[in-house]
Amino acid sequence: MRDHNDVPHIVIERESGGGVGSFLLGAMVGAGLALLFAPKTGEETQEELKEHARKLRVVAEERVREAQRHLEDHFDVAREGVTARYDEVKEAVNAGREAAMEARGDLEDRLERSKSAYRAGVTAAREAAAAEEAED
Repeated sequence: MRDHNDVPHIVIERESGGGVGSFLLGAMVGAGLALLFAPKTGEETQEELKEHARKLRVVAEERVREAQRHLEDHFDVAREGVTARYDEVKEAVNAGREAAMEARGDLEDRLERSKSAYRAGVTAAREAAAAEEAED
């Protein structure tokens, strides 16, 4: 004689999880069966459903407020980070601008000294040439 444990059975497994859809479907089927087999009147059941809906709404609103506070906190942190980066970049740009202006001033001074030296050399060469011609 066979024992009920010896009966072959088939197991079907899925690779992915059941997910929220399966949970909600099961919850709705369970709620429907509970309504069918409930030992309460329709009016009592409606009041109970309304009360559960109110509680669910309160819980949902609180979770939304909590999520909103959480997002606002993260937004504030992100805003502070962006502001700090902006200030750093602004300071770097200003420092670069000042360094460029200083470098330009130095370059202009060196260029003017080079021009003066060139002019002095040209003048000295002309005077030397004129002096040689006068001697000849």
